[in-house]
This record gives sequence, C-alpha cells and structure tokens, in this order.
Amino acid sequence: MKTVIIDYGAGNLFSVQTALHRLGVRPVVSCDGREIRSADRIIFPGVGQASAAMERLRSSGLDRIIPSLEQPVLGICLGMQLLCAFTEEEETCGLGVFPLQVEKIREAEKVPHMGWNRISGLQSGLFEGVAESEWMYFVHSYCVPDNAYTIARCDYHRPFAAAIRRENFYGCQFHPEKSSRSGERILWNFIYGKIA
Repeated sequence: MKTVIIDYGAGNLFSVQTALHRLGVRPVVSCDGREIRSADRIIFPGVGQASAAMERLRSSGLDRIIPSLEQPVLGICLGMQLLCAFTEEEETCGLGVFPLQVEKIREAEKVPHMGWNRISGLQSGLFEGVAESEWMYFVHSYCVPDNAYTIARCDYHRPFAAAIRRENFYGCQFHPEKSSRSGERILWNFIYGKIA
C-alpha cells in the first residue's frame, strides 16, 4: 500500500510522517505528479495561509493534479479547506473539489480555535472504532459550516464540519496526527480500512 504525503511547502509533514511511522507506514513525501498519481492513498496536509498555499499549488501544477485524483485523498486542516471552492481567508479560490465556502470563525471570543474538542455525528468508515463524542485536536481560525458533505461535526460557539467527504475525497479540520490513539485510528482506517 503506497502512501504519499503531498509536499507543497505548507504541510505539517513531520507530525504526519511520525504518526504514520507509528502505524508501520513508510510514506513517500513528494510534490511530483507522477509519484502522487501512483499512490494507493494520498494525504494532503496543511498549515499556514491559504492564499500563499494556493500560489504554491498553482506554481507546481498541483492545483490541476489534486482535483483529478481517483484514489482516496485525505485533506488535513488547511488541506481540507483548500479542497473547497472558496475561503474567506484573503478571498482565496480553492481547488473546488467540494462546492463549499470556508468562513472565518466570528462568534467565539478566542480565535483561533485551539486545543481539544469533541466530534460527533460520525458517518463514515473513516471513523470505524472511534467513539462518538471523541476528543480531537484543533488549530484553526476558519471553518466549513455544517453541510451535506459533513461526516463529523464539532461545536465551537456554533456547529461546523469537523470532517467532510465527497466520493474519494475526505477532509478533517482537526489534526488526526496530533489526536492521540483515536486520531491514529482514523489514519489507520484511511490507509487500511473500508472507508466508504
């Protein structure tokens, strides 16, 4: 099972690699389109600024490659947001895999939403073996409102999508690689499980 982590200069690569190593997975880290297309599973991580990240994706051609992928793809944090059509962060157009808009968190006194919070309404094999209302680790100032593609929810002064799915594309707003055993179980499910 070949797993590729997309390296576009905006990913939390070390944490993701470390979590996968604990599962016995030795991922390939690459920005090469042929390497990415040859993978069985693809992880699209991200931290940082959406507009700068999209510029790096465009300059490398990954903005065309990623939406065309047919194998399972997991976007994490900013990676999930960039899979959407648009983000309010610097009015940035995303990859358009999900026809969704990412909105700034406005209701909360503390932004970013940082730390542990519960997820609920789990609706995918991605969460096999993960308890309802399990704790996950979040760090974000923007979120996707609850929508038809939601497969897990979180509440931080209002409900939002903690995870989404459209066909072979999955996204987690939280960081499974930083979410202890339950987060590692999600990564295990993505790589080895029946995630449909």
